[in-house]
Amino acid sequence: MTNLNLRHFEAFAAIAAAGNFTRAAQALHVSQPALTVQIRQLEETIGVRLLDRNTRSVKLTRIGQQLSPVIQRLLREIDSVILNARELATGDRGSVSVTGLPSVCSTILPRIIAEFRQQQPGITVSLRDAVAQVVLAQVKNEEVDFGIGSFADAEPAIQVVPLFNDQMRVVFPPGSPLGKRRSIQLKQLITEPMILMSQQSSVRILVDRAFQSMGHFPVPAYEATYMSTAIGMVKAGLGITFLPTSAFEASELGGLGSRILKEPGLTRRIVAIQKSGRTLSPAATAFLRALIAGCKALRPAPRIRHVDSE
Repeated sequence: MTNLNLRHFEAFAAIAAAGNFTRAAQALHVSQPALTVQIRQLEETIGVRLLDRNTRSVKLTRIGQQLSPVIQRLLREIDSVILNARELATGDRGSVSVTGLPSVCSTILPRIIAEFRQQQPGITVSLRDAVAQVVLAQVKNEEVDFGIGSFADAEPAIQVVPLFNDQMRVVFPPGSPLGKRRSIQLKQLITEPMILMSQQSSVRILVDRAFQSMGHFPVPAYEATYMSTAIGMVKAGLGITFLPTSAFEASELGGLGSRILKEPGLTRRIVAIQKSGRTLSPAATAFLRALIAGCKALRPAPRIRHVDSE
């Protein structure tokens, strides 16, 4: 039994449309004998005659008439699949799944996605926000195309693309003596009551390591899972907190003061990460390029927005 392929169905559709073998062979750019063989193989495989032939024309049998629209629809769908595959391959269409730190997802990424959508309307971007360790896990488990985060330790299973550096700020209540200082050093904050992020967050890891490098192990007065909670506690006068500059965008500061902490250990390196050995789709590659370009164009923003823990 002959294994049927696309050419057998194209031969039948061409004859059904042309009404004779000569014109059908010309349309398909094959010889008439080759076309005859393809039709014979199709009929033998199906086990029924599809065409009634005479010296002048070819007509579809009753079964041929019933199969003709089915085969034509099949060929249209195959053409559509091929077209879609080509568009996916060129990056004109597709979907991208990204996970990232809340401070990046709520401030920087929306603008980049909006600009990318104007340039690539056929590509959909799905965005998740998560703390650094969850970002890392989702990338390792291939739940997303790539992630955006800050990771203190190297991961052999992960490829890293640098995006930008993110300095830490100390945020303090209105009326705090800290507001009278033009610059603040970390050692000047040791005696202040501290509202620190949860121990799983990249901000907390960075702050703890910076204090520990000075021989001090900070004991927080309060811990917060979400940055918005920490800000609320600072507003209530319960202490100071530490937030990344990338979170400083919207008008949620509400009279609180802040200063950049310039110690080298208090700068996060924000990177894009993907699983080693995993090739990004053309759509994901296009968005990653847009992300890199958008991060290069970043400018400092003056105010802070409520964002989640990270």
